[in-house]
Amino acid sequence: DDVLKLQAEYPWLGVRWDGQEEQRKESLGSLFNGFIVALLCMFVLLTLEFRSYFQPFLILAIIPFGLIGAVWGHAVMGLTVTLFSMFGLVALTGVVINDSIVLVDFINRNITKQGSDAVEMLVEAGRRRFRPVLLTSMTTIAGLFPLLMETSFQAKLLIPMATSLTFGLLIGTLLILYLVPTFYMLYLKTIGRSTLRLIEEGNAGEDDSSNSSSEASTATGAVT
Repeated sequence: DDVLKLQAEYPWLGVRWDGQEEQRKESLGSLFNGFIVALLCMFVLLTLEFRSYFQPFLILAIIPFGLIGAVWGHAVMGLTVTLFSMFGLVALTGVVINDSIVLVDFINRNITKQGSDAVEMLVEAGRRRFRPVLLTSMTTIAGLFPLLMETSFQAKLLIPMATSLTFGLLIGTLLILYLVPTFYMLYLKTIGRSTLRLIEEGNAGEDDSSNSSSEASTATGAVT
């Protein structure tokens, strides 16, 4: 505010931030560039793994919710968002998607099984992958918890980074079990219609076979 008043009073006055402020801006700029590169690398790897250009978005879509959890964690801990908090946010993007990968991979392996309804399969995926997803996150949170509770002066710089990782992963894990199946259902109804058609054809084929077998058994009974 004081700078704006001085510039309004003296239009020729220029302001340049040096020292720590300049270094902070440079660090944030390089961190943002690294974050973009990391997202691109994750997208390429997920595309190669799932052989789809759209399913990686189902996994990466959980990242913003993890970031919200990290910011909320700073409010709970009474901390301000620092440069180390940003380091934690970038690290969080690579950790929080692990649970999504586990869930989406399980869905892909079982979604086209004959006789499985899409909605029931997605609910079953969340139920059967609940323990692996929970254990994957809880072990990471347990490893960060001692640092989060540390009160020494030397740990003050690292606590914001641990807060970003811990709370972001905690909130992300709780939301993954609900959001990933929801996103996958939207994917089936829009882009993945061919997969949904295969499921419906499989269900119809099973119904026809069951009807045929029941008719055959009825005819055998009549002949008898």
